[in-house]
Amino acid sequence: MKKSLVTILICVFTSSILLAGGFQVNLQGQKQTGMGHAGTGLLLDNASILFNPGAVSFLDSLRGIYFGASFIMPRTTYLAPYPGVYTANIENHTGTPITLYAVYKFNKSSNWNFGLGIYNPFGSRIQWADNWAGNALMREMDLKTFFIQPTFSYKVSDKLGIGAGFVYATGSFSLRKGIPLQDSLGNYGEGKLSGKARGYGFNMGIYFKANDKFSIGIDYRSEVKVNIDGGSAEFSVPSSVENYFPKTTFSTGIKLPQVATLGFGYVLNSKIKLALDINYIGWKSYDSLIIDFADNTDKLSDIHSPRMYHNSFIFRLGGQYKLNEKWTVRAGTYYDMSPVKAGYLTPETPDADKLGLTAGVSFNVIKSTSSKETMRKEISKEIAPNMSAVYDPSVFGRTPRLVSLVNLILMKKIFYIRNA
Repeated sequence: MKKSLVTILICVFTSSILLAGGFQVNLQGQKQTGMGHAGTGLLLDNASILFNPGAVSFLDSLRGIYFGASFIMPRTTYLAPYPGVYTANIENHTGTPITLYAVYKFNKSSNWNFGLGIYNPFGSRIQWADNWAGNALMREMDLKTFFIQPTFSYKVSDKLGIGAGFVYATGSFSLRKGIPLQDSLGNYGEGKLSGKARGYGFNMGIYFKANDKFSIGIDYRSEVKVNIDGGSAEFSVPSSVENYFPKTTFSTGIKLPQVATLGFGYVLNSKIKLALDINYIGWKSYDSLIIDFADNTDKLSDIHSPRMYHNSFIFRLGGQYKLNEKWTVRAGTYYDMSPVKAGYLTPETPDADKLGLTAGVSFNVIKSTSSKETMRKEISKEIAPNMSAVYDPSVFGRTPRLVSLVNLILMKKIFYIRNA
């Protein structure tokens, strides 16, 4: 008998939900997202390609495809220090990270599974008004990354699975900053940098199913250094100083941090599943942003901007409850420790410790198409509100009172399986 399974999940989030410290984006699995983005020690679906390649070998389906898309609408406000009344807001925009996971089992009796994942684990886009008070620090920044991960997973026994994937990272980086030189109309100059980046890494995991109730997972995602060579650098400045700001190229590198995760899964009964993940993120690798211009002048020097991030933890707890054959609800929480040290918060990635709550619900519709084939559709809406705020005495070189973030995220997942 052949069976087909199609799953569609639509999830709505408000706040900075699951956008982790720095420029890490944690939106790589819809079911996991509804459970605080925990899933290393608990097998849920094809998203294990990212969460734990070792668990992929325990997926029963012969082949499956999973697609997800997120629509992120962040809100950030800068408030001047007391008694100042100046405020500035970022420009509205929508980010669209995606996930695509495909799994292929060679045959029913095979212990090998092959998978392919495409996802956006890091990224950031933020744009301030061109004339805001900190425009010389930044007007706009856009960092995009795509990770492409072919993965092999092997089921060593009924209790143990191991897996690993090679990661090819590609993406782009652009930055606009004001230059404190005014033309005859009083307009400040501007520098524009843009370039393409690529890098390499790996993802490996171990999944141990102690018994029908308890499972443990360990996952390690390596540091990936993405390099930009021959990027474009253009400047708009008053004509009197144009010779000091020639059109040129630049090179830079950004180290995307390693992530080590210990996860636990517990199946309380046929209705309840619980997950606990502990993430350790190696943000210390992002100690500075260095931009090396091919041509330097008396006024155009290389950029060396210290970041001094430190390693941090994220603690995640989630669960799901199967109400009946059609309805499943999920909920979770997480505590995300900011990697940004006091005095190093910048307008490109305003950040703070976060305590988040997530919740979700899935609705399954089963439709029989013939005596030999069954089609299933699952529709899920997930709502996860969260707000973060930070007080830092040296943000942007001043003493602001508050930096806050509010995001709205819409997700959609399509999952297809056919068993021969």
